[in-house]
Amino acid sequence: MFEAVAKFDELTPGRGTVVDVQGYRLALFRTADRVFAIDNACPHAEGPLAEGDVQGTTVYCPWHGWAFDLTSGACRQGAHVRSYPTEVVDGLVRVDVDQPRG
Repeated sequence: MFEAVAKFDELTPGRGTVVDVQGYRLALFRTADRVFAIDNACPHAEGPLAEGDVQGTTVYCPWHGWAFDLTSGACRQGAHVRSYPTEVVDGLVRVDVDQPRG
């Protein structure tokens, strides 16, 4: 079930935002017209992914530089984080934590 977590216009493109949804701590990332949601903790050392550098649809863990694909949660170093379906409805970003990918 999709749940509203943020206003689209309040998210800064290229920067992460942390939201808590049903006990999950997620990192939201906005591009020009899309929003991605992944787990906020890097599996390597629990680094806060929302604080990482974003290039296109890749976020780099701020602690050790691991690269995660925002579309799938896949990591170039062989690990992964869960990614979650998102949608924008009437200016609100909604996330479905019941349907994680990865």
